[in-house]
Amino acid sequence: MAWLPSVTVRTLWADLLAGLTGAVIVLPQGVAYALIAGLPPQYGLYTAIVPPVIAGLFGSSRHLVSGPTAAISIVVFSVVSGVVSPDSPQFVPYVLTLTFMAGAIQFMLGLARVGTLVNFISHTVVVGFTTGAAVVIAVSQLRHFLGLDVGSSASFPETVSTVMSALPATNPWAVAIGGITLITAMAVRWLWPRSPGLLIAMVVGSVAGTVLGAERYGVERVGAIPGELPAPSFHLLSPEAMPELASGALAVAVIALIEAVAIARAVGMRSRQRIDGDQEFIGQGLSNIVGSLFSCYAASGSFTRTGANYEAGARTPLAAVFAASILLVVVLAVPGVTAYLPMPAMAAVVLVIAWNLVDLGRLRQIVSVSREETAILVVTFLATLLLDLEFAIYAGVLLSLLLFLKRSARPYIVAVAPMHGRPGRPLRNAAKRGLAECPQVKILRIDGPLFFGSADHLQGHLGQLTEAGYSHVVLEGSGVDFVDVAAAETLAQEAERFRSLGGGLWLCSFKEPAGELLRYRVFRDAIGAKYIHGSPDDAIGAIFSETPLCSECRQEDRRCCRLIDGARESTDERVTRQPTPYLP
Repeated sequence: MAWLPSVTVRTLWADLLAGLTGAVIVLPQGVAYALIAGLPPQYGLYTAIVPPVIAGLFGSSRHLVSGPTAAISIVVFSVVSGVVSPDSPQFVPYVLTLTFMAGAIQFMLGLARVGTLVNFISHTVVVGFTTGAAVVIAVSQLRHFLGLDVGSSASFPETVSTVMSALPATNPWAVAIGGITLITAMAVRWLWPRSPGLLIAMVVGSVAGTVLGAERYGVERVGAIPGELPAPSFHLLSPEAMPELASGALAVAVIALIEAVAIARAVGMRSRQRIDGDQEFIGQGLSNIVGSLFSCYAASGSFTRTGANYEAGARTPLAAVFAASILLVVVLAVPGVTAYLPMPAMAAVVLVIAWNLVDLGRLRQIVSVSREETAILVVTFLATLLLDLEFAIYAGVLLSLLLFLKRSARPYIVAVAPMHGRPGRPLRNAAKRGLAECPQVKILRIDGPLFFGSADHLQGHLGQLTEAGYSHVVLEGSGVDFVDVAAAETLAQEAERFRSLGGGLWLCSFKEPAGELLRYRVFRDAIGAKYIHGSPDDAIGAIFSETPLCSECRQEDRRCCRLIDGARESTDERVTRQPTPYLP
C-alpha cells in the first residue's frame, strides 16, 4: 500500500468516477461469467465484489482490476464438472474448495518469491489456450442460444455431439431473442465503442423477451439474484475433495497468475509503474483465499476492466474498491436486475465475450513467423478442445520446453575466417561471405550453451571435420556463456582424439564462467594448457609455431592464415612468436 500517502481529494474523485465506469462494465460480465462457470449469477457478482478489493489493496499494481474472467470461468467449470456433475448440490462447494486451493497455491508462490516461473509459459501457449477456451465457451452456450432442452456436458466433443443431435428441436423464439441481443452488442461496439455495449445489449434482449412473450414459448430466464451481502461460505469447503481437485487447482492458480501479471505489466508500461510480480502473486492469492470464504469463485486480472479503469483516469487501487462498493449497492438495492433477462440473450452476451478472446492479429503473426511456434499454438488449441482444460496448458508448456531443449541441444556452429579489408580483420561466416579457409586449420564459432544435451551434437560436428582431413580445429567461444561438466569432459575427449591424430583442438575466447570451468586443473590438464587461449590470434599463432605452413600459406598473399591482429607481420615473425597461454 505504498500508494496510500498519495491519496488526495482529487485522486479520490478520479477513482470514484473510474469505479462507476468499472461497475457498469462488470455487471453484465459478472452474470455472464457465472453462467460460463456453471454457477448461479450471484456468484459472478460476488466474485466482482470481494476479490477486486483484496487484490487491489495487497497487490502492487495501481490499476489492475481483478474479478471473474472468461478463461478462468471455463477452466473452473471444466475442472469441477470432471469430478462432480454441474447439477449436483456438491458442485458449488467443490468450486469454492477449488478457489481456496488455487489461492493458497498463489499465496505460497508469492511468499517463496518465484514470480519468474510464469515466464516459462510462453505467450504462444496463452494465445492458443485462450483461443481454444473461446471456442469451448461459444459451443457451451449454443444450447441456451438455440433454446435446446439438453443438459451441460463435461467435454467439448460431448457438447458438440449433444447440440448437433438436438438441432431439430431448436426454439425459433430463443434464436430471435439471442439474435437481437447479438446484433445489438455488435452494432453498439461498432458505432459507440466506448459505451457499455454488453449492458445495453442485455437491456435490449430483456425488452425483446418481454415484447415477444418469451415465457409463453418456453424461453428460460436467468432469474433474480438474492439481494444480500456475499454470504460466508467457509463451512462449504470440502477437504475430502482436495485430492481430486489438486491438479486442477494448480492449473487455475497458474493460468490466473499469468493473466494477472501480464495485464498488470501491460498497463504498468503505459502508466510507467514497475510491477512486483511476487507481490501480485500474494495479492491474487489472498483475493482468492478470502473470496472462497465469501461465496466467490476463482478470480484473476481482467484485461477489459483494467484497461477501462486506466482509461477512466484511476489513480490508485481505491478505484477497484469504489467499483465493488457500487456493484454491492446494485445487488442489495436492485436484486431483480436479472429477473427478466432471457437465457438466449445472456448466451449472446457470452458469445460476444468469447469472440473478444480470439486475437486474430496474434494468430496471423505466429503462423506467419515460426513453424515451431505454430506447432505449439495448434497443440495447445487442440488440447484445449479435446483434453481437460487444466491439462491443455500443461501440454503447451511441455511442448514449448521440449522445443527449447531441442534448439539448445543443437547450438549454432559455423565455420569462420579472418575478413581481409576490415579493421582488425574480424572473424566472419566463411561460407556466407565467400572467405578463403585454411585447408588444414578449421576455425569454428559456437553460438549457444555447451551442456550435456548439446555435447553429442558438438562431438558429431568435430568427427565430421576429422573425416574431412582437418587435424587442427579452433573453437571460438565468444558466443558460449555456459559449459557444464559433461560438455567439458567431451571437449577433453575430443582434445585427446585430435592429439592422437597429430593435430589439436584449440579453445579461445570462451566467456566467463564457461572459461573458468575449463581452466580448472582437471579439465585444463586433460585438454592441455597450451590449447586454451584468450583470443583467436594466440590460438592460431600457437598452431603455426609448431605446424608447417600449408602450400597456400607460402603464397605471397598468405590470405588463409593471416591473423586478426598483426596482419603486416611476416610469416616468419608469426611462426616464431610465442603465444600467451590463457591460464588463471
